[in-house]
Amino acid sequence: MQQPEAGRARVIPIHALPAGERTDPARSTDAAGEVAEVARVMQICNACRYCEGFCAVFPAMTRRLAFGPADAHYLANLCHNCGACLHACQYAPPHEFALNVPQAMARLRRRTYAQYAWPAALGGLYQRNGLTLAVALAAGLALFLALAVALSGQGVAGLWQARPDGDFYAIFPHHLMVSLFAPVFGFALLALGLGVRRFWRDGSAGEATAPPAPVPIPGAAAAEAARDALRLKYLDGGHGEGCHEEDDAATLARRRLHHFTFYGFLLCFAATGVATLYHYLLGWSAPYAWTSLPKLLGISGGLSLMVGTLGLWRLNLRRHPLQQDIAQRPMDRGFIALLFLTASSGLLLMLLRSTPALPLALCLHLGAVMALFATLPYGKFAHGIYRGAALLKFAVERRLPNRLALGDD
Repeated sequence: MQQPEAGRARVIPIHALPAGERTDPARSTDAAGEVAEVARVMQICNACRYCEGFCAVFPAMTRRLAFGPADAHYLANLCHNCGACLHACQYAPPHEFALNVPQAMARLRRRTYAQYAWPAALGGLYQRNGLTLAVALAAGLALFLALAVALSGQGVAGLWQARPDGDFYAIFPHHLMVSLFAPVFGFALLALGLGVRRFWRDGSAGEATAPPAPVPIPGAAAAEAARDALRLKYLDGGHGEGCHEEDDAATLARRRLHHFTFYGFLLCFAATGVATLYHYLLGWSAPYAWTSLPKLLGISGGLSLMVGTLGLWRLNLRRHPLQQDIAQRPMDRGFIALLFLTASSGLLLMLLRSTPALPLALCLHLGAVMALFATLPYGKFAHGIYRGAALLKFAVERRLPNRLALGDD
């Protein structure tokens, strides 16, 4: 084992939670308090290290003696909230230390999204982005589109009228759809990209490993981070049996439902991408046959997305409060609802494309999609982006020398 530098202390202080805060579920409701709580929890865990093999958080923790705001945000986003450490912890409530790693990390993650939001003035939307807002935004946009159809010259009758061959471009021309959705989606990508860029630059590589200059990202590290993200490796609970939900039983349901949701979303995105190539490169305009590649990708993606979101909604309703940040529930449910509404309305649109209900189904689907795009930078979607960045940072960091040698990588 490497020896510490001369005169450098390696004592990790352990602090109990003040008596007045041990049973207060609303403690540490300000940003500084939430960072301090993560630092306190990590200092105790660093002295214990019983959970070192559970997930990436604990090996990353052992590379640090102090936990400033950048480190706290990094570790909070590295946490996948599986709950295994809470169930294994000998210092969890009602112990006087009152350790709850998943909850402390979840509370700080919400601060991460707001702190790194771009533009900064819109960071407060994370506090207000809930189920009611999500559904109201989708409904409002759908109503706006329906009014646009009614005022286009066909009147209200145009909202209940079949189109030849189910051609929805007869309702909203292709160039109009592009002009509506491209700026919204482009802004969402820009806002998320600038936010995660600041998160990456602010995050430290740890007191023991901080290099004198930015470290290039090795290909092996990028591949490892991508593999861990795509497999949702750290939703296995560290023991392969999964997460803890409403009780002590471990289940792989959360991991599997995330896979349904994530890959369903990717399949739907792929369907849109292939349809775009068909339109611009091959000159093939929608609607496409049921056996075409865009349709097959869209149907399989939509069904997968519906299964995943319904399951995640059920888990969100039933998960034990100690395993989560209750304040995030509205944001979680708003995102789940928009994903479900987007998938279900898309499938409904395909089923009704040859009927007089096509215009209304199209307005509903486009309203849901636009609401989803508009809220991407300021909703739960951001957790995947910041978690991916944290996994990449961990993959890079673990390839650097650990001069503290407090734990194994």
